[in-house]
Amino acid sequence: MKILFSILREMADLPNDPDAVALALNSLGLAVEEMDVVGVPVPGVVTARIVRMEKHADAAKVTRCFVDAGDGEERHVWCGATNMQAGDVVPLATLGTTMPNGMEIARRGILGIDSEGMLCSEVELGLSDESSGILILPADSQLGVSPFDVLGIEHDVIFDLDLTRNRADCWGHLGVARDLAAHFGVPLRGPRIAALSHGSNKALDVTIDAPEQCGSFTISYISSVAVGTSPRWVASRLAHLGMRSINNVVDASNLVMLETNQPNHAYDADVVSSFRVRLATEGETLTTLDGQTRNLHADDLLICNGATNVGVGLAGVMGDLHSEITDKTTTLAIESAWFSPDPIRYSAIRHGLRSEASIRFERGTDPNAWQQAAERFVTILRETCPDVTLHAGATVVQTTSCPVPVSVDVSVTRIESLLGVHIESERIVSILNSIGFVTTIKGDVVTSIVPTWRPDCTQDVDLIEAFLTPLFTGVCPTCKRVVVSCGEFLLG
Repeated sequence: MKILFSILREMADLPNDPDAVALALNSLGLAVEEMDVVGVPVPGVVTARIVRMEKHADAAKVTRCFVDAGDGEERHVWCGATNMQAGDVVPLATLGTTMPNGMEIARRGILGIDSEGMLCSEVELGLSDESSGILILPADSQLGVSPFDVLGIEHDVIFDLDLTRNRADCWGHLGVARDLAAHFGVPLRGPRIAALSHGSNKALDVTIDAPEQCGSFTISYISSVAVGTSPRWVASRLAHLGMRSINNVVDASNLVMLETNQPNHAYDADVVSSFRVRLATEGETLTTLDGQTRNLHADDLLICNGATNVGVGLAGVMGDLHSEITDKTTTLAIESAWFSPDPIRYSAIRHGLRSEASIRFERGTDPNAWQQAAERFVTILRETCPDVTLHAGATVVQTTSCPVPVSVDVSVTRIESLLGVHIESERIVSILNSIGFVTTIKGDVVTSIVPTWRPDCTQDVDLIEAFLTPLFTGVCPTCKRVVVSCGEFLLG
């Protein structure tokens, strides 16, 4: 699981020290397998405008580009990409530049004509793992400056975490930030949500025919949408986290999932204005967003257009190709649901389709995260659609299979018996409350109401682990025992 340092620091006042945060993550049981520094400007790469382009009769696969980097000097560059045109502002790697992959830019000739640099893609700048050609910058970009400055790309660090299966909540930045905030003793802010004025009530019909498989299904209605390109910071964060930018609506949906651990799906509300959740019929087909037509099994859970009963998504896994957002979309129906983990896992395996959504649903999500997810979605979308409106009166349908907060008791005597160390009961209560539990103590018994984002906590030993983890401060280098913040030791 990839986690961005910048997002963690937006959610809590963590130290501006990636190494200290990495050490804390390891002590919290959120093992850091790798740390990557990203967004570091490449010296020698500057913005330049393509003045004109020419084809060479004997070089069909490359184009001659003449560029101006703002100094009035026209440079000649050979380029194999085809997505640029005269007038575009692009990144130019000047002669002598060393690229992130180690390649040095030198004069290289084709048909006896030297290339005085290289036009760069996102991959060559280390901004993405894939690209479709040269990176085209805003037309009004200043020339001769770093494209990283033009795009507002900041230095960042990616933590690649090896998560244990029980910590489903840490598949989102919010879960990781919550534990780090408790560890460092700082408040948790969570994702930034703008002050939103809600539009008139707008509820869409939802019917759940498979209550054991679908415990909660929520639809939020959003209007005044204009589909277009995402802000650069959104596309950049998605790229760092392993996802490509598609458009401002889909990108906002994906970023909300990565931030909050709440998978969500955006439908065109003018196309799908009511919903039915049901099991598929044997032999029914669905063409998923990857273009594959899939023969469904009777145990597959479908999200259907309520008006036609035709599938618009393989629940918890992937949407239908024919219900995707288009350039003409102006209203959205945002789905946030809770699906029983096992059916989603079986469907993903059955169809060989492990998606970012299915990975989270099969571990367990929070049925009560839908409102925060919807508000964060609109906050992000407002940067490109200033008039976008989240309407009040969202449709929320829950069944008896929907998780509810559970109460878990543990005695202080049992804690001391298991751990062999005394920790003040008030400290136990404080730690549990700092990670979202609602905890009280009466006599020898600590009682905690476990939040629905922590499905791993069902018995007293789970509760002990939950409050103990934020206390870890490291391992004694001499005796190899785990040190806790109360100053005592636990056997390692």
